Amino acid sequence: MAYRILTWFLRVVTRVFFRQVEVVGLENIPAGPVIFAGNHPNSLIDPALIITTCGRKVHFAAKDSLFKGRLMRTLLRGLGAVPLARKVEHDGKLAPAAESTPTRDPAEMARLNDAAFDAMFDVLGDGGTIGIFPEGISHDESHLAKLKTGAARLALGGAKKTGRPIAVVPCGLTFIHPKRFRSRVLVQYGSPLIIEHAEDPEAVKRVTAEIGTALRRLTINAPDWDTVRALDTVRRLYQPQEISIEDRVELARRFNTYYSAVSANPKVREIMQRVLAYQQKLDELGLTDRELARDLSKLEIVVRMLRQVILILWWLPLAVPAAPLHVPPLIFARIASSRLTPRKDVVATTKMLIGMGLVVLSYASTVAYIWWRFGPTYGLAATLLLPLSGWATLRVLDRVRLVRRAFGTLARRFAFRREVRALRAEREQLSAAVIRVISEVKPRELEALFPPDHPDRIHESTHERAEADLDSAYDEKDREEREDRE
Repeated sequence: MAYRILTWFLRVVTRVFFRQVEVVGLENIPAGPVIFAGNHPNSLIDPALIITTCGRKVHFAAKDSLFKGRLMRTLLRGLGAVPLARKVEHDGKLAPAAESTPTRDPAEMARLNDAAFDAMFDVLGDGGTIGIFPEGISHDESHLAKLKTGAARLALGGAKKTGRPIAVVPCGLTFIHPKRFRSRVLVQYGSPLIIEHAEDPEAVKRVTAEIGTALRRLTINAPDWDTVRALDTVRRLYQPQEISIEDRVELARRFNTYYSAVSANPKVREIMQRVLAYQQKLDELGLTDRELARDLSKLEIVVRMLRQVILILWWLPLAVPAAPLHVPPLIFARIASSRLTPRKDVVATTKMLIGMGLVVLSYASTVAYIWWRFGPTYGLAATLLLPLSGWATLRVLDRVRLVRRAFGTLARRFAFRREVRALRAEREQLSAAVIRVISEVKPRELEALFPPDHPDRIHESTHERAEADLDSAYDEKDREEREDRE
């Protein structure tokens, strides 16, 4: 019962924090014992997304230091998490310990981990599921970290203990804007790896490699973030306007996977130079490629802006009464998150925990006061109306972002009329060149996701335009943050 309540609560929280959670591959999750092995780019948000989307009860392996706080210990135990003792390590290397950090006794760590593995073997023996992140730690690198062997040892040991094969389901988590509130995320479940007991001394290494290969099929991996950004511009020039998050991530994954093999090609080098020059011009004008691609007239921009204003006015009466309970926590979470943690991969988790905690506290105190002051009828009414008002507040905030984006686009259209016209013509030529070069250099056996004559290059829905506009707003914020850092 506790697990169901916590799972429901986490599902609400993640659906509030992200404006879209797209789930793909649920048909790949079999019955029986399963190990979910995921990449780990966004701290505690990663297990929350797997728990709330996979449709099965998942017991996650978590580092034992997370169990020190009373609140986290209660939450993790309610979710059935299993504590693992580990050294302070990264990429398989022991990190220098701080002087204040006591040295952990290896024998004690081994005893604790043996008990933890026995507990997880029992879960698998009962046909349950275990969740684990083979990278070992959350990080914000542009590629997968070196995998630890825990997932492989768990699968092989589970197969030996239970006498039945263990399915390892790779989980790819891709965040469009990892640190942003109301961004989008893709949760992908890949084809399961069926692991049977093997006495081969190389079995652990082999299974770890297989898990790594499966995860790379579901994630974007590049040598650095500059390469990721450059190839993301290539992706936007190549793709149709209306595509799903799954297709967007698949294109990005393909470009980052095959780029190293063709980067020395003169055609590729020439087109990348043109792409980088084009992106620099966009940055100088404060534009995004999405805005330039649509070629909307000033009248169309004004009409779209008015449409969002009407929607704001529609939701505003429901949002305003409880705005003092919703807006301050959101502002505080945004300001405090980056100051409370030095790690970029924990920023979103910090935002979510602070915002969730403050909103729940304000709801509880408000309902309690109304119940005490006006009676249970009004208290129950407040319990129902406050979440509705919160949802209306989210809708208003999303529409305000769209209006601000449209107003900024309109202002730039007036201020940089000639530059925008010239850059749009350049984009059309560059897009055609990108499509042509990609068609020439891609591996012959690789089927094009969007061939040059694909019909989706022409049509675009109203919903996709709105989603892309919100993404554009976050793109601009990311660009401003990069400029501030430089």
